[in-house]
Amino acid sequence: MTTEITGVPGIDVPDGRGRTGLDQAGRDLTGNPRVLVRDVKLLSCSWYVLLKTTFDYQHADGHWSVEHRETYDRGNGATMLLYDAERRTVLLTRQFRYPVYVNGHPDGMLLETPGGLLDADDAETAVRREVEEETGYTIGAIEHVFDVFMSPGSVTECVHFYAAPYQAESRLAAGGGVAEEGEDIEVVELPFAEALAMIRRGEIADAKTIMLLQWAALEGPFRSA
Repeated sequence: MTTEITGVPGIDVPDGRGRTGLDQAGRDLTGNPRVLVRDVKLLSCSWYVLLKTTFDYQHADGHWSVEHRETYDRGNGATMLLYDAERRTVLLTRQFRYPVYVNGHPDGMLLETPGGLLDADDAETAVRREVEEETGYTIGAIEHVFDVFMSPGSVTECVHFYAAPYQAESRLAAGGGVAEEGEDIEVVELPFAEALAMIRRGEIADAKTIMLLQWAALEGPFRSA
């Protein structure tokens, strides 16, 4: 005899990741008096969380309107630019990204700075973990660059950006990502000037990577004296 589980996964019974109360997100927000959250509906929690929120919004001219927004919560992330200032090189990764492939990218293979989701870690711990998993390099001192909301119209994710020098002797493993998670990552070393040229040619099209490379040219290790 089996016991039937009643309730809605992710709301009043645990979903596949053990979460409940997902429909409460945003209901306690008070920082903006022009926004009054009225209702939150859980649309999906298969892995990440998709919500539809209804709220009242007061416009600049004083009138109120009822607005509806869908938000996708995949957690926050961190990424790091690895650079060798003396050799004037950067270390990137290449991996297949299905969302860009289905949206017109020729083969879905993107050159990126290493990184990933924080999961339960703080940003610095997470980015060190991701760098080691993806590239095989163990990093020493790191620099926090900035924190950015990458797609604020629909995705809640805030990405924490870092930079750090690397040396050949710091590579203690092959990298390549976590095979059990389906990762198949190639480590790519490029001259910094070539990486910038690849942005102009459209061969580097990942936003976080472009931002860190341009930071490196304007304010970071490759800025002009």
